[in-house]
Formats: sequence, C-alpha cells, structure tokens
Amino acid sequence: MRNLSRGLWLGVGAVLLIVLGWWAWDRFRPYAFHGTVLQSAEPAFDFELQSADGPVRLSDFRGKVVLLYFGYTFCPDVCPTTLFEVQRTMELLGDDADQVQLIMISVDPARDTPERLKEYVQYFHPSFIGVTGSEDAIAEVATHYGIYYQKHEGTPATGYLVDHTATITVIDRKGYVKLVFPYGTPAEDMAADLAYLIRH
Repeated sequence: MRNLSRGLWLGVGAVLLIVLGWWAWDRFRPYAFHGTVLQSAEPAFDFELQSADGPVRLSDFRGKVVLLYFGYTFCPDVCPTTLFEVQRTMELLGDDADQVQLIMISVDPARDTPERLKEYVQYFHPSFIGVTGSEDAIAEVATHYGIYYQKHEGTPATGYLVDHTATITVIDRKGYVKLVFPYGTPAEDMAADLAYLIRH
C-alpha cells in the first residue's frame, strides 16, 4: 500500500512538472510575429501631411501602434481589400482597437483631396485617417518608408491608375518601425501581432 501511495504521488508530481513546464514554455518563449520584423535603430521618419481636420504628424500618435498605408481612393481593388482587412482587425482587437491608429497616405494627390480621403477611409472605420500633401512631400515620406508608386494609364472609365507598394508599415508605441504586413495578411494574424505590441 505504501509503495502504491508513493507511486501515485510520483505520478501526480510528474504530471504537475509537465504542466508547469508547458506553462513556462508558453509564457516565456519569444513571440513569433506573423508580419516581417524590422529592427529599426532610429525612430520612424516623422512627417506632417494634411487631413480634412487639419495637419497630421506621425509623432501625434506616440503611445499608440500606428499602421501606415500608402494608397489612393480611386484604387479599384488592392486598397479597399486591404482596408477591409484592417477593419476586421480592429473588430478582432475589441477594446484594444483604440490603441491602434491607421493613417492612409495618398499616392494620388492630384485627385485625393483631404475631404475625399476622409469620406473614403471612414467608410471602413471611423478612426481611420487619410492624409495628403504636395507631390514632393508625399514622395519624401514614401522614400523614407521604402514605398514605390507609379502612375500609368487606365481606361476611360477609371482614368489613370497608380501602381503602388501595398504593404502596411507598423510603428510601435515608442515610434519605431517594428513590422511590415505584406499584402494579403489575414486580419487574424494582424490582430495577434498588434495585440502583442500593445501589451509590450
């Protein structure tokens, strides 16, 4: 009987060790981001561009996780698809969504007025901000963030189109570029990464 009791306690101890070991591994293992991790030594390039509600600076949102997206309101497919996925991301974040700010920078300043941008981005989420500026100002910001864009002919119905890099740049709460989400990253993956950045 004594040996049976000892064996039982040894079995219980082994199970507890396994459970504790799994908990410690899950709790302290490095987080595996879904987006591409960038180790930026310098703070993200600050800028000032114009929204329908006045000037917008990247530094205005220090303390939040910022999503920078370069696109345009006449975009037939990539931009609405991306913004819809970010909308779903915000829904998945729940109460944490107010710790995230999406800023869409227009690569089509000739057609995208601040007012048009506001109407466009807020169709997807009321917190989204759209900004524009001079061609030189936008080109400077795009260069700092590694964004390519090029105007090309479209159809009589669409007018000209703009090819552009369709990634989302993620800037952490301290103002450093942390991640890049490639085009097509699912909302679930973005939400997981953003939730981690909000808490760390």
